[in-house]
Amino acid sequence: MALDPKIVKTLQGVSTATITTVMLKKGLRNLWIRGSKPLRPGVERVVGPAFTLRFIPAREDLATPESWGNPISTRAAVEAMERGDIAVIDAMGVTDAGCYGDILIARMAKRNVAALVTDGVVRDIEGVLSTGLPVWSQGWAAPSSVQGLTFVNWGEPIGCGGVAIFPGDVIVADKDGAVVIPQAFVDHVLEHGPEQERMEGWIMKEVERGEKLPGLYPMNVETKARYDAWKKSLPGG
Repeated sequence: MALDPKIVKTLQGVSTATITTVMLKKGLRNLWIRGSKPLRPGVERVVGPAFTLRFIPAREDLATPESWGNPISTRAAVEAMERGDIAVIDAMGVTDAGCYGDILIARMAKRNVAALVTDGVVRDIEGVLSTGLPVWSQGWAAPSSVQGLTFVNWGEPIGCGGVAIFPGDVIVADKDGAVVIPQAFVDHVLEHGPEQERMEGWIMKEVERGEKLPGLYPMNVETKARYDAWKKSLPGG
């Protein structure tokens, strides 16, 4: 289900690093998808609901080129994706078989999928980059998915990069990688993420002015008072 555009806009202003800090304060530590990095430098932050896909280890009688025509296949999964979804692929960290290639990713781009995130790799890298679809992965490899993976299903809970992800969780991905926001905590991040960004922006300016870190980061009482006064001086503060 598509996210409210207001939610997307707000979270586009909150970095993955800030999200991990905000969620750490709620006791959630394991949200950053390990190994998943942007293929293209300078990528913009993307936000969307998780469309989950799951692979298991390759088994020769199931992982065949013929399996690509099955009703449950990587191809059929693409047609189930909706505008704004972020495809999150559990490839078990396999790096010698591309879970998705350029043709499938081109179709995802045509369907206005927001991005692809995986703990595995993609194939046909030149074609993938030409689609313009933002991709976070461990890199790329020439072999096809069935040479190292068996596709199981979509729309199920998965583990990607050591992180539990459920369909409909919110994914935020930027230059630092990709993180998941559990559905139950989206409102919390919306409330506290922008303030964390504003506070750290103010602290950075103080550092640039020559302020010492003790008492500044984290703030002591005096620094907090200065920060609060600064906030009140802002328009609408």
